[in-house]
Amino acid sequence: MSISTVITAAGKNSRMRKDQLARNLELKNKLILPFGDKTVIETTIDNALSLNVDECIVVLGHYSSEIKEAIFDNYKDKVKFIENNPVDVGLSVSLYNGLSNITSDFALCITADQPTVLPETFEKMIETSQESDDPFHTISILRRRKSGLLDTAEGLGMPFVAPRENLMKYLENEDDNLNPILRKIFADGYTFYGIKEKNKKELLNINHYDDYLNLLD
Repeated sequence: MSISTVITAAGKNSRMRKDQLARNLELKNKLILPFGDKTVIETTIDNALSLNVDECIVVLGHYSSEIKEAIFDNYKDKVKFIENNPVDVGLSVSLYNGLSNITSDFALCITADQPTVLPETFEKMIETSQESDDPFHTISILRRRKSGLLDTAEGLGMPFVAPRENLMKYLENEDDNLNPILRKIFADGYTFYGIKEKNKKELLNINHYDDYLNLLD
């Protein structure tokens, strides 16, 4: 069964900008902040590209020009960039737009501010999805509370592996964060498997400047 990766990189960056203003720092999108010898988004993309997937889509929106200026030349032959239109939409719309640009049976869905999630963890998600009893009604997801077979979708978000067409049916006509949608999918009887992280940093997203500093330690 074929699988592609969709990376969402379209957010408003509002919490990071607020923190940067409070610290008198240069305003810069969190996705292009330095992370080792790359940027945050480059690390996330490279982790995805190391996997055996059919293609990689990056969905841009807010600050797309700033992000593309920083990374486009390095990745134009490796990933497909698409842009939300209109720009001011929820995460569910960004993900739907990304899924609309792939043809694979399954999608590994990642947010660009997750550079610490290791390729091995993504591989475990893919493996768990593909080896389940019913892959087309299974969500394999980075755990938040419990790992293994889950009894709730509360608190869950990306990254996860899901059947593309089925997921798109839930995302269509929605403009929301993902957790309410994942709870609907769970309520409809889908099996959710929580994948345990390799280390605690994999569970952290970069929302605030302190999150970024903590991940640099």
